[in-house]
Amino acid sequence: MSAPTTKTFGKSTRSVPHPTERAQKWYPAEDEDKPRKVRKAIRAWAPRSSLQPGTVLILLAGRFRGKRVVLLKNLDQGVLLVTGPFKINGVPLRRVNSRYVIATSLKVDLAGIDEAKIEEIAKPKYFTAEKTKEKAGEEAFFKQGEKPQKKEVSSSRAADQKAVDKALLANIKKVDMLASYLATSFSLRKGDKPHEMKW
Repeated sequence: MSAPTTKTFGKSTRSVPHPTERAQKWYPAEDEDKPRKVRKAIRAWAPRSSLQPGTVLILLAGRFRGKRVVLLKNLDQGVLLVTGPFKINGVPLRRVNSRYVIATSLKVDLAGIDEAKIEEIAKPKYFTAEKTKEKAGEEAFFKQGEKPQKKEVSSSRAADQKAVDKALLANIKKVDMLASYLATSFSLRKGDKPHEMKW
């Protein structure tokens, strides 16, 4: 780097940059590759203190919004494994985002539930849908106007649901009015203030 030279203009003096440091008149036609920014490491997710296994949650979004469910396990990156149980309110074993749930002060005893089964269900592969390839032809063309067929639940998944819910239902029946509480949907009426409610 060359030092700037000082020049006098009338009564004032000021430093003038060296000719090599002045702005270029011409720029390259092609863009130069700039180094990309390195993404920050993903921080480990820490669940809220209220999200403990067995806690009754209220779902705020999705297909089953307003339903009360039982938390079975905290998964990675803010995902929770919950169940209805299915026999009480129709909510199957599913994963939900922890941002879209309200944790209540009520807890359900999880004694008797097979931990190995929960660990198996908690794996990401369990919830991946099987891809079905349909050949594009005359049959696919004529089926366009028809209603799509309902997806059948696999027998293994139904068996897992029954195995988890069996022990859970036994514990729910021990508590008076708990089954009817889980069966009712949550809703707010005019004038209700959620921030003042005790969950």
